[in-house]
Amino acid sequence: MHDTLTVLLALLSALANGAASVLQRRAAMEQEQEPEPEQRAGRRAGQALLRLARLLRRPFWLAGGAAMVVSAVAQVGALAVGRLSVVQPLLVTELLFTLVVGSLVFRHRPDGRTWLAFVTLAAGLAIFLVAADPSHGQGTAKNGRWLPVGLLAALAVGVLIAAARALRGPARAAVLGCATAACFACTAALIKEFTGRFAGGVAAVFTSWPLYAVCGVGLLSFLLLQSTLRAGTLAASQPALTLGDALMSIVLGWVLFGERIALGPRIVPEAIGVALMAAGIVGLSHSPAVADGWDTATRSPPEHPARTVRRTESGGAS
Repeated sequence: MHDTLTVLLALLSALANGAASVLQRRAAMEQEQEPEPEQRAGRRAGQALLRLARLLRRPFWLAGGAAMVVSAVAQVGALAVGRLSVVQPLLVTELLFTLVVGSLVFRHRPDGRTWLAFVTLAAGLAIFLVAADPSHGQGTAKNGRWLPVGLLAALAVGVLIAAARALRGPARAAVLGCATAACFACTAALIKEFTGRFAGGVAAVFTSWPLYAVCGVGLLSFLLLQSTLRAGTLAASQPALTLGDALMSIVLGWVLFGERIALGPRIVPEAIGVALMAAGIVGLSHSPAVADGWDTATRSPPEHPARTVRRTESGGAS
């Protein structure tokens, strides 16, 4: 019963998160089409805050924010009853849901090769999870494990963010996606730690550090996600986001909570599953439906009639 509930909640979280990514990408893209206000020296921080405030008022962004809340609630429920190394890999299906929702929002119908890439990815995920059969671990992390794991994760995220500043376009979006994925995986592990302390009562939950660590790392994940969505298309960022989250969560589940995957003879089907997932990602990145501006093909807002008249008069005068 718990395994079924875990799968259902994880899939709901993936659907809502995929929808959130598409909707917030649409809002960010609409903002990019608007002329930027002139930036004066010493006021760049204020301009950035103003730009963020305008973004938060957009209907698509608000709808994406609501989807993120649904995703977070479903993920907390899944982690409360299930294993970290099962819940987070299932969120790879977010890629499929992203394509479905994106095809509606951006009015682009994916071609057969795109769907084949996603089917390959889904099949690889299923094969890997069945073969790996992650074991049940502890509800909370082993003593003394969080400090070194947290420091290493913070160092890795810092290096990725620094590297992204030197890049542009898809490469920047992919690197920022990796940094965001690491934060998402750590947030999920902290949620697992947080829910594992429910048995101690309300006082134990609100007086222990995981609750506040979830808030801090979750906020960082949110801010990094906004930067990732502005850096490039979903084709560049989404694979790094979802697969990076899944792989790091498997590692965190093993290091922190003692969740182990089966090895020995099962390593062969596990490797096949990983290879199929990789093939699905490669196929997706080369798909015309995704690589050729799938999430940038929206119509520009109509031009104001007065501007059209002035442009016509100017052209006639010349």
